[in-house]
Amino acid sequence: MVHAAITGTGLFTPELVITNDELVETFNAYAERYNKEHAAEIAAGTLEPKAPSSSEFIFKASGIEQRYVMDKAGILDPEIMHPTLRQRSDDEPSIMAEMGVDACRKALAQAGREAQEVDAVICAASNHERAYPAIAIEIQSLLGTKGFAFDMNVACSSATFGIQAAADMIRAGSIRSALVVNPEICSGHLEWRDRDCHFIFGDVCTAVLLEREEDAKGPHFTIRSTRCATEFSNNIRNNNGFLRRTRPDGMADRRDMQFMQNGRKVFKEVLPMVSAHILGHMADEGVAQGDLRRIWLHQANKTMNDFIGRKVLGREPEPGEQPNILQDYANTSSAGSIIAFTKYSEDLQPGDVGLICSFGAGYSVGSVILERKG
Repeated sequence: MVHAAITGTGLFTPELVITNDELVETFNAYAERYNKEHAAEIAAGTLEPKAPSSSEFIFKASGIEQRYVMDKAGILDPEIMHPTLRQRSDDEPSIMAEMGVDACRKALAQAGREAQEVDAVICAASNHERAYPAIAIEIQSLLGTKGFAFDMNVACSSATFGIQAAADMIRAGSIRSALVVNPEICSGHLEWRDRDCHFIFGDVCTAVLLEREEDAKGPHFTIRSTRCATEFSNNIRNNNGFLRRTRPDGMADRRDMQFMQNGRKVFKEVLPMVSAHILGHMADEGVAQGDLRRIWLHQANKTMNDFIGRKVLGREPEPGEQPNILQDYANTSSAGSIIAFTKYSEDLQPGDVGLICSFGAGYSVGSVILERKG
């Protein structure tokens, strides 16, 4: 039987960092100006004042201390409060493709492979900067890979769904290798003027190279099993899209065109769904709680991860068993679990078993059971 394996990983990290203190200073300047401009409505009780934010509030709510971003100046300008990225011509590489190529080249180098040896590229992300042509095909062209490429979007679960798609094609024999790349410019769909979520996201790009296990040149992770599930919910959403201009208020500054979340419902509904999904996947594959050496979870919120870790392991996770990276990267949507895997997997020994899991809008959840080899 043909098995797929992860033979290389790559991580592109932007150079710019925004700390909680910097973010709070900008938000509070905006909130103060807003309250002054709407003092009459606030006094009349027809408008709620903007409450100030604080670094303590952010860390307690999320565990986040900073985030990497593609642009810092626009986000920290109280008059703008969104990234300002240079307009590129149609003849230039797109910004997502540039990020993707960087991460892919690192994954290829780790695996000892050349781009022309790759059969497919899947660009799996929560948002793509254009509808078509596919960012994946642009990455394919810039890298010089063969075969085919396509984009896919399952929000924060895009990476694990992409891994399952690639692994299925390898197992079926239609390809021998694939790059799954996750460029996430989450700062572009975050409403930085919303106190409840202004601190959540950061930017990054990850990539994994999957090959037939027999083709691996060095240490690798065999994919023992993958599993994906979805259940419709509107509690995490982004209503932007190409039909925006067809609606009467389509060109207005609509809040629902950015990231929206009903946080309390998400906590209540997603945590049991994800825990049950992972435990069911493990049980069906004969993986006991004591067999798991490491869990690489979606990096959305430390409290959520701690809860899932306890449920999956049946106890409090030991240091290193469930690594978190969101204190440095914040929520990077589909890339979060892959950042954790990239940074905290090399120390595992042959025979060690681990599990990657991502979850998010949809609702969606994807899990990948891995075993270290070589």
